[in-house]
Amino acid sequence: MMVENLFLSKIEEKDKEYLYSWFNDSEFLKFYDYYPPVPQSKDEVDKNMKYYENNERSFIFAIRLKESGQIIGVAGYDDIIKENKVATLFIGIGRNDLRGKGYGREALELLLDYGFNNEGFHRIQLNVLSFNERAIALYKRAGFVKEGIYREFVLRNNERYDLYLYGLLKNEWLNR
Repeated sequence: MMVENLFLSKIEEKDKEYLYSWFNDSEFLKFYDYYPPVPQSKDEVDKNMKYYENNERSFIFAIRLKESGQIIGVAGYDDIIKENKVATLFIGIGRNDLRGKGYGREALELLLDYGFNNEGFHRIQLNVLSFNERAIALYKRAGFVKEGIYREFVLRNNERYDLYLYGLLKNEWLNR
């Protein structure tokens, strides 16, 4: 797939106003993570960004539009185990008006290319909530394989949802 509209870069100070907005948006957080979608304060967001800056087992990128350089989301890796060449991917399009327009697909391609080719990962995995049907479809199209289920892992609005575990091996990615 050609990546035409996006690039990944370091998160800059000027991006923080967008991060504060997105991580204060419970609708964004509902799909972004399996933790409760509780809006975060600026201090909490700053603390999380510091964590990524100072942690060898995680890193985060800004997802940017090529034409303007504008940040539209975040993506990166958590739980990196360098010795095993394994990492857990995360991605979130923060701009509500740009969701469902293919930017997640492009960002995923950039992140997979970076992980497999720059970091030398053998395996990239992810967690996705069972109600996040658009993300599940995206991950399947990218070649991820459903490997497991944490049954009734998440409680949202007094309902229980499964957390799906997906994985992609480098040779699967190369041969898709």
